[in-house]
Amino acid sequence: MANKWHLLGDIGGTNARFGICDDQKNEYRLIGSFEVAAFPTFSNVLEQLQSDLVKSGLSMADAGESCLAVAGPPDVQPVSFTNSAWRFDRKLVMTTLGLQSVNIINDFAAAARALPLLSENDLEKVGGGRAEPGAPCVALGPGTGLGVATLAKTHAGEPLVISGEGGHVDFAPVTNVEAAVLDFLRARYGRVSIERLCCGEGINNIYQALADHRNLKIKYSSAAEIGAAALSADDALSKETMAMFFAVLGAAAGNFALTLGAKGGIYIAGGIVPRYLDLLRRSDFRARFLAKGRFADYLSDIPTFVVTHSQLGLLGAAASLNDPHIRG
Repeated sequence: MANKWHLLGDIGGTNARFGICDDQKNEYRLIGSFEVAAFPTFSNVLEQLQSDLVKSGLSMADAGESCLAVAGPPDVQPVSFTNSAWRFDRKLVMTTLGLQSVNIINDFAAAARALPLLSENDLEKVGGGRAEPGAPCVALGPGTGLGVATLAKTHAGEPLVISGEGGHVDFAPVTNVEAAVLDFLRARYGRVSIERLCCGEGINNIYQALADHRNLKIKYSSAAEIGAAALSADDALSKETMAMFFAVLGAAAGNFALTLGAKGGIYIAGGIVPRYLDLLRRSDFRARFLAKGRFADYLSDIPTFVVTHSQLGLLGAAASLNDPHIRG
């Protein structure tokens, strides 16, 4: 480790992961991974992290820049998470850990920034198409929520990341059954975004809506149970749930590809999809990605990938240290 070390964070609605890297930023080491539900406040997890840093033999006097990727808007202080009760600001992190500065970015800005660093071993291709070098790419990820960010390039060829809250655009049903699911969720939530379907809780939402539509009994109460039943059990409702989950995700991915001209590819990240690659390949994911009428041929050239790298957020946070081209 060089004289200076840098703190990295990938803080989502379910897990908070922290690592360190040196000045070269091409290697990082995981320091701690914590379940959000196990810590009532962000201060609690910072105290545990501080203890872990000390145990690792790190001197705070050697701490350099830090980058925390968070699952929520990063430019509002205090930072609030879309899908957890944690709140914090830069001052809290700096004071608790003794850091001189903290850069906060969106977690999918970090995911998008990591895309050029991935190898073929970190990706599973789904369907045809070929990435156009230098063209925009989109990182799209169902997890606790649904993250979206775009990677483009500046005129000088440097990576440029633009993040937002794309997971909260309106859900537009395509089939009659999806329209019935929309009606069910609209009665529950009012407005229905694609995140209401394309995330962990979204799987449960689809399952309950389909049970209501089919007049079937609910057997499972979590996304993990529904996914497991779809993989191993003779449970038609769970299988239909996961099939719709991937179909809606494919349709959303096609929308983002059209909107952003993502000829560099669509990259599905997050904690859910890599667990169900077989279900994804058997689903209408790619067909719905392409099903955009006159623009099916346009989309057929755009590849879709599943990212299997286990620490994409930390990889992107390391690459984002002192990067002037990260937007959110």
